[in-house]
Amino acid sequence: MRYASKSSADIAFRTEEAFARELDATDPLRSYRDRFALPRNARGEPLVYLCGNSLGLMPKTVRDVVNREIQDWETLGVKGHFDAGTPWYSYHEVLREPLAQLVGAEPHEVVAMNGLTVNLHLMMVSFYRPSAERHKILIEASPFPSDRYAVQSQLQWHGYDANEGLLEVHPRDGEDCLRTEDLESLLTKRGREIALVMLGGVNYYTGQFFDLDRITRAARRAGCVVGYDLAHAVGNVPLALHAWDVDFAVWCSYKYLNGGPGSVAGAFVHERYGTASLPRFAGWWGNDPETRFRMQSNVDFVPQVGADGWQISNPPILSMAGLRPSLDIFTEAGIPALRRKSVRLTGYLEYLIDHNGTRHLEIITPRDQNARGCQLSIRVPQHGRAMFDELSAHGVVGDFRDPDVIRLAPVPLYNTFHEVWQVGGILNDIVTRVMHGKSR
Repeated sequence: MRYASKSSADIAFRTEEAFARELDATDPLRSYRDRFALPRNARGEPLVYLCGNSLGLMPKTVRDVVNREIQDWETLGVKGHFDAGTPWYSYHEVLREPLAQLVGAEPHEVVAMNGLTVNLHLMMVSFYRPSAERHKILIEASPFPSDRYAVQSQLQWHGYDANEGLLEVHPRDGEDCLRTEDLESLLTKRGREIALVMLGGVNYYTGQFFDLDRITRAARRAGCVVGYDLAHAVGNVPLALHAWDVDFAVWCSYKYLNGGPGSVAGAFVHERYGTASLPRFAGWWGNDPETRFRMQSNVDFVPQVGADGWQISNPPILSMAGLRPSLDIFTEAGIPALRRKSVRLTGYLEYLIDHNGTRHLEIITPRDQNARGCQLSIRVPQHGRAMFDELSAHGVVGDFRDPDVIRLAPVPLYNTFHEVWQVGGILNDIVTRVMHGKSR
């Protein structure tokens, strides 16, 4: 489901600094900012960090949580697998419930393991089952590159031409985002050719949040398997994977989930496959734990029920420890409240860009708040790099995507309305100086 809320146009935003201060003073989530470590400039002042869509900030308690596992390793050695404060043997199980809440799943449908693209390959081993008549993989044009590489290599592995087997859906001429009705139409017309629909939940470049419910239903009608890359969706937008009847999904945890660089990724497998006999790459941690340690006596792989059966190796404890504090914060704050603030933060940034008359800036992220998360992608023809460098010089941390797009992501857990107000003013000043050729 999608959480309904007002459109940005229905919120009476104002440009005065006092208004931004007022929004922060009445923000019920304002205290969460203090629970994150904020990058600072040489003078010790916090930077305006709008880059949680690339790497989320560190919860302050991460150091203590990770150190606790290091201390258990130091004092217990191998006994830590069963005697640590949180036994390592079952450590991944403590992440189930909070991850399930974030993606809208049953706990047995999710597992924290590996990295995102590794999980994508493991899922496609099971769920991409091509035939001569139905072997194409549907992806959006301009997906995150790793997704393209993964699906192309899967096509090649199965003996198909990577270009012929890849069915890319493009926006209409003159548009940057996909229309759901165009995806539905394509699935109706060509669904019998498509073995797998593999889209990003939120497109990394435009910030478009796809209507995954409608797309999944259209794919189901066409007989396609449905999988999603939720790297830019998890922790950002409301998700309901179980209710939407999605077959599988994968995600990372170092963006909006604040798990740290290279943190452990996750996967969802719908419960209807929990006991299914599917082809998969097997490893000992996916085996039934009742027989896992029989070692040489355990000749046959017997997968665990649910998503745990897709595990291969034992869990990376220090990585999982780094993710736990953020998941605790998400559980405490709740996605509905975070979504409400996210809509206002992003809408406020959109309003300031529009109101300041910066006609040289083109927002390519959907204007419909239900079709985006907390990222705005801003196209700046000819001046994109110069504007990005100016933003950086003013202490704003975003990122730049060639040839001319700046991505800014005001994250509800740690960004403020006053920071958004600051960025609006900085953008207006840069447009005046850089684009109109005026010096300071």
